[in-house]
Amino acid sequence: MVQTLNRRNLLTIAAAAGLAPVLSGETAAATPLKFGPARAFSYDDLKTMARERAAKPYVAPPRPNPEIVQRIDYDNHGKLRFDKDVALFGSGPGAYPVTFQHVGRYFPKTVRMYALANNQAREVLYDPRYFTISADHPAAPLPAEPSAFAGLWLQEAKSGDWKKQEPWATWLGASYFRGVGELGQVGLSARGLALSPGQGPGPEEFPDFVAFWIAPAETDADPVTLYALMDSPSLSGAYRFQCRRTTGVIMDIEATLSFRARVAHVGIAPLTSMYWYSETASSRTIDWRPEVHDSDGLAIWTGAGERIWRPLNNPPRTMTSSFVDAAPRGFGLLQRDREFLHYLDGVKYEKRPSAWVEPLGDWGRGAVQLVELNTDDEIHDNIVAMWVPETAAEPGQSREYRYRLHWLADEPYATPLARVVATRLGRGGQPGQPRPQGVRKFLVEFKGGPLTNLPKGTIPEPVLSASRGTFGEYKYTEAVPNDVPGHWRTQFDLKVEGNDPVEMRCFLKVGDQVASETWLYQYHPGA
Repeated sequence: MVQTLNRRNLLTIAAAAGLAPVLSGETAAATPLKFGPARAFSYDDLKTMARERAAKPYVAPPRPNPEIVQRIDYDNHGKLRFDKDVALFGSGPGAYPVTFQHVGRYFPKTVRMYALANNQAREVLYDPRYFTISADHPAAPLPAEPSAFAGLWLQEAKSGDWKKQEPWATWLGASYFRGVGELGQVGLSARGLALSPGQGPGPEEFPDFVAFWIAPAETDADPVTLYALMDSPSLSGAYRFQCRRTTGVIMDIEATLSFRARVAHVGIAPLTSMYWYSETASSRTIDWRPEVHDSDGLAIWTGAGERIWRPLNNPPRTMTSSFVDAAPRGFGLLQRDREFLHYLDGVKYEKRPSAWVEPLGDWGRGAVQLVELNTDDEIHDNIVAMWVPETAAEPGQSREYRYRLHWLADEPYATPLARVVATRLGRGGQPGQPRPQGVRKFLVEFKGGPLTNLPKGTIPEPVLSASRGTFGEYKYTEAVPNDVPGHWRTQFDLKVEGNDPVEMRCFLKVGDQVASETWLYQYHPGA
């Protein structure tokens, strides 16, 4: 199973820890950061460390007193505010200050932190006085050892009023991390690695980032460089993140993985998001909002150049879809619907970022794999998209991957073709006539590209296929009557028996020319 995270609560933690005032009766910490002795460090050293670690039995990262940590729920975790006056790189060199996060119920494992300067690393030594911990707070009884750091935040540049702003990138919990999109919101998460998510029958293995080495950016135009050590029962890994604050966030990521055990499904550059429902299959009877999702589709740019849009599902059971490819050009979980009236929610789903994975170098053969879990609420991440190499990883083997991760409003390399902007389902048949059993109507909207300036009287032709079932004779394509140039919709019926999923495919063409990206959809007749 894919790990589920309480998303709305985690956003509450971020807001509380970043912006809430000091509670009455509390005093801010005034203890400056303390450091351990300096030791030489390089990325090659880290890769050697990971390789040597993988040759030894796995040892889990320390956990401070579990009974105490369990009582640090999301409300109490939000009160554990790091004193920004003592932030790493908050004064002196470094354009972007770094603050740290405390362990809690949802982040019980510790992470060691190191500051880098002149190829020397010094550990940031934990002290509870870095945090606002009142005498009656559940964390108050925790001793100073072992360290209670759980993660880190990259704050906005010191050239601005950074102490009143939320962070632009965070690493917190297992190997999860996220960036701010260009619309100023966080939403979906990325992970360092995913090991056989959704494959069962046992629980999924979640690798941890157990240590970070942080190098400052000289100016706010330069990248912050983070190095991370990953560890889990199956592997150890060395990561390098070069993070740039742009209109959104751009991360250049390198990973060297050394395997302790055989892993059949290695998920490279995994993205994790939430999809409850959208216009495709509304849930008005269980919630007042028209749509609730962080992402509404998986976009793929294949090695052969095809552009694919796969609307997300909230399936009746866990489903894994594989899109076989070689040397993919990119994939991502996107939030295309940007209309507030489609959500009506103050948490700003319409501004959630899209995340796009751009492979650097040839990733060989494999598949973009999409795992979708059923959910009955918005608090759980139920979507994972990742690249899965064709061959399993074997004990003693090492693999290297490089990619660029874009946190933006849209995919960074726009297609010249029309894009899918909505998928809608309804009852099959025609108004005023008996509705046939087992028939579902589909309406797919496309916009832009070659559809924008069609000669008068030209109507795009839908090209349809399905893994099973029969399309009805009635197929209809028209310009959407909203006076928006290039906005078209096609509708068709599909008759199918039984409840097994149906894989569907559609694109528009004008004459002999492809005019749109390819719509792929997994239809669940019994849902």
